[in-house]
Order: sequence, then C-alpha cells, then structure tokens
Amino acid sequence: MNTSSKNKIEPFVVKDCSLITLSTGQRAINLRELCERIAHCSLESIDYHFFATKLRPAFDDPEYPNDFAAWVSYVLHDRSLAERLGMINPFEYQDSEGLRQETLNVVEDHLSLTQHIPWTTPEHEFIFLRSQMALFETGRRISRPEDFATLAPHLSTGSVYYHFVEARRRIDDSRDDFSVWLDAFGDGYANLKEALSRVDYYFCSLSELKDRISLVFQNAFGKKEGIVSR
Repeated sequence: MNTSSKNKIEPFVVKDCSLITLSTGQRAINLRELCERIAHCSLESIDYHFFATKLRPAFDDPEYPNDFAAWVSYVLHDRSLAERLGMINPFEYQDSEGLRQETLNVVEDHLSLTQHIPWTTPEHEFIFLRSQMALFETGRRISRPEDFATLAPHLSTGSVYYHFVEARRRIDDSRDDFSVWLDAFGDGYANLKEALSRVDYYFCSLSELKDRISLVFQNAFGKKEGIVSR
C-alpha cells in the first residue's frame, strides 16, 4: 500500500469503559434455586455473570472465569460442578439464550446425580446482577500500526476489555478491534493478525491479556519508542 493510501485510513481511536452494576432483585440460597433463577432471569443478567467478571476490579487472576462457577466452588464447595461451569466459554454461543441453556444443562445434569442439595446462609447467597457499560474517550489515536508496540503496555484494563474482549460481541466474525483496523492496511499485517487471533481472550485475567497483546505487538515491531497521537 502506498503512502497516500495509508494517509486516508482513519486513525484507531482508543476507548475505555467501565460498568454500572444494577440489582435484579433475584437471589439463590441453594443449587436448586440457582438453577431456577438461571432459567428465568434476564439475559442481561446471564451476560453480566459471564462477560463482566473480568472488568470488576476485584476479579483478577480468577480460578473460575464466571460468577456461577466461583459461587458453586467457594460457597457451596462443589468443585466438580464448578469445574464444569468454569469450562463454559460464552463466546462459543451465538446468543445469550444459547449460553443460558448450556448453563442450565450443566446444572440440571449435576442435580439429577445429586442426592444432597447444598445450601448456604443468607449472607452468602448468590445475587443476580446486570450491568450497563459506560464508554469513554481517552483522547488517544493511533495512525501507524507500529505505534501499538509502545501503546499496548499502557492500555487500561477497560480499554483491553472493550477493544479485545467485548469487541467480539459487536463484530460479526468475532474479531478484536485491533485486527479489524489492521485490515485497512492490506495484507502486510496478516502475521500480526494471526498472532492476535491466537491470544486467549477469555480464560485469563485482563492484566495477563494486556501483557500478551503487548508481547504480540512488540514481537511484530520491536520494542521501541513510537509516537502516540492525542
């Protein structure tokens, strides 16, 4: 691609995000109640407990990547079920209803084999929540792909989440925002996009994810001082 063509490409606009968490009023004190609530809660609540966990400040380097698995393990002390729930990757389902059904299938199958229904105390019950995303402009704009080698280590976890995780729910072919932007530069960055596609974006914390993305860009361009437009 010649220089004049590259100059016509819109810069990559770096955004940040946070969650506004809202109560649904639904709670569960045992495994059977959890199953019933999952069956009837809003899809927004299903999404929150699978997708939003990464963005919460206290949810870093988790043993389980979703709230259902974590509660079953740490509160009900059922590690067998927790491991099965923890293996559910929400990005493998076309919609949230499919994700709900898979979660129900796992819990119902476990209940059918369980004679004792585990309970907890009211102060440790599962609280169903939902959230709204607040999106912010960071003022950062990238005009050259190589500048990502400098910027990536300094991205906030909100930016990492929005551009690399949440993007896969906005983009039809489930890709990240970085790769989509690189498409405009032609085939020259095919190896970079392939390396980004191999990064585990679900079963790791946002801190780990930022490190892995940074490494991909630094391997592609070398660790050097770039110019980050503001």
